[in-house]
Amino acid sequence: MNAEDESQDTVCVVGAGIVGVATALNLQRLGRDVTLVDREEPGEGASFGNAGVLATSSIIPVTVPGLIKNVPAMLSDPLGPVYLKWGYIPKLLPWLFKYLKHCSADRVRYIADNMAPMVANSLDEHARLAEGTDAARRIQRIPYGFVFKNRATFEADTLGWGLRKKHGIPWTVIEGNDVRDAEPGLSPNYECLVEMAEQHGAIDLPGDYVKELAKALVAGGGHIVKSPVTGFLRTDRKITGVTTEAGNIHAGTVVVAAGAWSAQLLKSIGMHVPLETERGYHVQLMGSSVRLNRALMVADGKFVATPMDDRMRLAGLVEFGGLDAGPSAAPINTLLKRAEIVFPGIEYDHHTEWLGHRPAVSDSLPVMGPIADHPGLVLAFGHHHVGLTAGPRAGRLIADLVCGNTPNIDLTPYAVERFTGTGD
Repeated sequence: MNAEDESQDTVCVVGAGIVGVATALNLQRLGRDVTLVDREEPGEGASFGNAGVLATSSIIPVTVPGLIKNVPAMLSDPLGPVYLKWGYIPKLLPWLFKYLKHCSADRVRYIADNMAPMVANSLDEHARLAEGTDAARRIQRIPYGFVFKNRATFEADTLGWGLRKKHGIPWTVIEGNDVRDAEPGLSPNYECLVEMAEQHGAIDLPGDYVKELAKALVAGGGHIVKSPVTGFLRTDRKITGVTTEAGNIHAGTVVVAAGAWSAQLLKSIGMHVPLETERGYHVQLMGSSVRLNRALMVADGKFVATPMDDRMRLAGLVEFGGLDAGPSAAPINTLLKRAEIVFPGIEYDHHTEWLGHRPAVSDSLPVMGPIADHPGLVLAFGHHHVGLTAGPRAGRLIADLVCGNTPNIDLTPYAVERFTGTGD
């Protein structure tokens, strides 16, 4: 695309994960000429390696009351859910102080109230997005369950489950031997399964799912450019495209949906967003002898087990260490050991390993919408652990916004301007 092609009907979407691809497809369906650009092929990064769960119930942030006092125990637990690359701490601290400011019941309620509309009706949103594409076959309509050692552990989280109830998320409690009937491979140490079926499910191999959506974009006349984006084209304050290592891309509107890399790009125009990477890991147990009937959040291990194709994927945990460092052995070992504990006697042919980057905004809400100081620029990133769940809705909201349609939810809570002078 060259400068002569520039018009209000051309859009450049930066980032080819689920949010960017969903945005691009929705824009195309609304008649826009779309170019999708990323340093990698579509469906890589966090969209490749996430747990694959579509979880309308995932409205509770990590920053719950009591988190701060529990962090030392989490870090010292050899099978704990949190890891640090200690040399990264000086760079992490400014973001971490802002992040931990939100560990109060009032903030959790506010975050949940504003995450609920982003993840609502996820199965329907994915079905709508994937309709008529090869990706539709990858949508699994299976329940999502939390497993606990006992019912008391489940009931102790009155804040989290109370907020799910407030937002109309139904569940069923399964106990005792009925848990083993539901999931025969699960350890008898887990005596409580809280199951959610309505608008919950999973994506079979989410990286392939996003790639198939991107193929539909190209089949519809869209363009994909594989190249790092290095900055923005501007006329005064107006954004008129992006610069890449492969050349300039001119567009009437630019949407930044680059996940954990978004803040680096925005610094080139003087914008500072409190965004950090939560480094997430997965292992895949290929040819697993345990075949799950639902996706499972293992509450005491803070990881998710999801049935996919011929494998079980275990994903989760959190490591802080920046975008550039290589993978650590400890989180991978933890997932493998947890598999043996949660699914005693499990066998598999071999396992694969992965590290990716979740985009974590300091207040646990995504950044979505236009920027008053930079006409022509729209933001769509920062969905933390729920990018796959929220991706189709986020893409539809942003496409409506770009095309002059009124989004069906108020985007004010997600505006980047909320960080101006707030210390958040």
